[in-house]
Amino acid sequence: MDKQAVLAAFNEQIRRRPEPASGDGVIETDGHVVRQMGTGWSGVAWSDLNAVGADQAIAAQVERFAQAGRLAGSARPWEWKHYSYDLPADLPDRLLAAGLAPGPAEALMVAEILDDLNLNVPPPPGVQLMPVLDRDGVDSLVAVHDEVFGGDHSAIGQALLAGIGHQPPTTAAVVAMADGIPVSAGRVEFHPGTEFASLWGGGTLAPWRGRGVFCSLVAHRAAIASARGFRYLQVDASADSRPILRRLGFVELATTTPFTHPGTAV
Repeated sequence: MDKQAVLAAFNEQIRRRPEPASGDGVIETDGHVVRQMGTGWSGVAWSDLNAVGADQAIAAQVERFAQAGRLAGSARPWEWKHYSYDLPADLPDRLLAAGLAPGPAEALMVAEILDDLNLNVPPPPGVQLMPVLDRDGVDSLVAVHDEVFGGDHSAIGQALLAGIGHQPPTTAAVVAMADGIPVSAGRVEFHPGTEFASLWGGGTLAPWRGRGVFCSLVAHRAAIASARGFRYLQVDASADSRPILRRLGFVELATTTPFTHPGTAV
């Protein structure tokens, strides 16, 4: 894989031309910043700043999102998705100074589906992979995510239900079942007009970890993406999944850190 070429394609196709994350979502371009607004994921998806104008650009984003919160009647938290190659080099420090707080860093990992991945990885004995096709399947996926990651993932469930009902579908999901109990789940999102599909979720209940369930979910979703005509599979990998994905054939291109803001102007 030509890492620089793939990273450039990801930057141009995914970050600079994002798709709205919800039905009411809009994409706005503000000089050298691209942001998403709406009730789904909101934040800065791409920026190309320099040391001279960076602070002014950051302040403009803080005010724009605060304005959206005032119109909605309450503050809406938002995220600046920072990548390790973004400029200026001290952008993280500038985001901190502007009131944004960093979350855990993740690895941007990409695989060329047909060249790098084995698409024939069956689940371990006693586990069956079930496609998510309706509300029951969505509820099973949400239950797995709630237990594995903590918190309330009902919003992801609503977005997933809308995505699988869209024509053509904008996402697909799978749940691993053992004795009628969901033990692992994940989804793949399709980015029309690009070469990339992306993996999300992939959480597995503790008793089933290390038994090949995660790998089978990756292969299953990769096969779906390939059948839809996508060349690359991208994932923001946690520290836990990074070594597994590397063994499967994914390559690390950068790191990404979510910087969050409460949504109120300073």
